[in-house]
This record gives sequence, C-alpha cells and structure tokens, in this order.
Amino acid sequence: VQLQASGGGLVQPGGSLRLSCAASGSIFRVNDMAWYRQAPGNQRELVATITTGGSTNYADYVKGRFTISRDSGKNTVYLQMNVLKPEDTAVYYCNAEDLFVPRKVYWGQGTLVTVSS
Repeated sequence: VQLQASGGGLVQPGGSLRLSCAASGSIFRVNDMAWYRQAPGNQRELVATITTGGSTNYADYVKGRFTISRDSGKNTVYLQMNVLKPEDTAVYYCNAEDLFVPRKVYWGQGTLVTVSS
C-alpha cells in the first residue's frame, strides 16, 4: 500500500486548507485511516481517525475545527482544516492500518502546513 499526501501550504491564521491522502497498490488491505502531525521539536501526534464505516475521532486540540472524511470510491481520505492557528503548523502525515496484519501500518510522505501571517 502506498499513501500520497497533498494539499499543504502556507495559510494565514483563521484560514482553511484541505489535505488529501490517496491510497494505491494493495488497497484491499486498507482498514482504518488517520492523520497525524509533527511540529518541529515535537513528537508525532494523532489528529483524527476514521474507520472503514465512517466513524471518526478527533484530538481535543482540533475538535470543532478539523473534519476527517474518506471517499472509498477514490481510495482517498481528507482532512478539512478550518480556523487554523499558528500552533497547527506541522508536517501532516496520513496513516492506514493493514486489514489483515495486526499492528502493521502504512505511512504517507507528509505534507507541510504552515500557519503564519
């Protein structure tokens, strides 16, 4: 499974961005998906998750501002980010769990989001 993330960029505080993560290869192996982020000097942290059935969970620091969704027909997961804050600046990574192998995960290459005026 290969994951290709895109959509990052520079945005002003209060602005919006939508990230995309397209899965390819052995997509039948893709189970739950998630977005993580890593700011400079910080550990990678979970942002949001979505199951194959569409159930979602969010970290407290993005609840009410970010929305995760997936389009199974396009094998793509999205992260709509609204009311962005400077502390949202990070490299955002998408992640997918393997349906058949426990604890096996796939990672995309990351896309940089910079929130600055």
